Amino acid sequence: MTATQLQAARRQLGYKASEVIAMLLQRAHSLDIPVMTPTSLKTKLSVWENGHEQVSEPYRRLFRDVYGRTNEELGFPSAEDDQATELRSRLAIARSVDAATVEAFRSQVDSARHVDRRFGAVTLLDQLRTHVKQIESLLNHSTNLGHREALAGVLTEVSTLAGWNALDRNAYGQAWGHYERAKAAARESGSARLLAHATAEQAFVLIDIGETEAAVEQLAHARAIAEGAASPLLGAWLAAAHGEGLTAVGDRNNALRAFDAADALLPENPQDPALPFIFLGGSNLDRWRGNALAKFGEPDAIDQLTDVLGRVPGEFTRAMGGTLVDLAFAHAAAGDREAAQHYARRARRVASQIKSDRQLRRLSTLILPGDISGVA
Repeated sequence: MTATQLQAARRQLGYKASEVIAMLLQRAHSLDIPVMTPTSLKTKLSVWENGHEQVSEPYRRLFRDVYGRTNEELGFPSAEDDQATELRSRLAIARSVDAATVEAFRSQVDSARHVDRRFGAVTLLDQLRTHVKQIESLLNHSTNLGHREALAGVLTEVSTLAGWNALDRNAYGQAWGHYERAKAAARESGSARLLAHATAEQAFVLIDIGETEAAVEQLAHARAIAEGAASPLLGAWLAAAHGEGLTAVGDRNNALRAFDAADALLPENPQDPALPFIFLGGSNLDRWRGNALAKFGEPDAIDQLTDVLGRVPGEFTRAMGGTLVDLAFAHAAAGDREAAQHYARRARRVASQIKSDRQLRRLSTLILPGDISGVA
């Protein structure tokens, strides 16, 4: 049998089939292109080289990159035909999405949340960006309305998680972009709950860059979006988020009223399978309020945050770090230099461990009693 141009190119270059498979997988990984498993690719390479099946995208591009050959030299269609073939291929891949696929993506996002709570952005952000690209590509090429809505819902969740992780690394522009994508996807999904949550979380980017008045407006808008659609749990979370925004502008009375509203709305069982991204039970709402009390220099902040510290679950490493930072500020405001230094050192260790640049930045602004500059 006459060798195909694809097979001839491999032989001319002196590559073994196993070497080609390894190079294809490596190139796909560097480009964040999802491809089949090594075992499946081994079978496909034989099929392609024997001319039993046309090579489809994205594999044509990978072969061009690995072999350094043109479409014509590898026996692939021309670039014009290639674009149409690539689009048909992407549409076909998107048509293969079913309920089980969507559920698999949701499981990936849920697993990422567990990793996020324990290890922070240092191990997760790049992985989330890959998930975002994969799901977004499927959504962009899906023609099934029901599947588009489901994929858009998952894209919203993975984008907000990526946004939160980017914010934790002080990557403000990247975080903003993730939240913009999340809001667009939430609108396509038709979920007012997802849109309200993404809108509110994006406001924390505004707070962190000093655009506090705009943040308060956006948080109020998020609560308005959810009106009539929010469950008590989401309503409580949005109220608490609004409280943080009001704290940032120094509006003590309205901030504390917002936290009171959150406490009143919080259901006895603060877990909702439809809102897996909201953690407000146990110590979480108390920690959020304690953060506000510390920023206002309230004497109750130390007692509340100390109580919270003993109740933060062990897997909530970022939350633990944030509470330690709050305690450092609360003790500094109370004039207790030694206690402030103690909690600042502990907070720095945790923040450095998970590479929380956000908390490290907060610590850099801590003024100890008797000092005129921040903690070293």
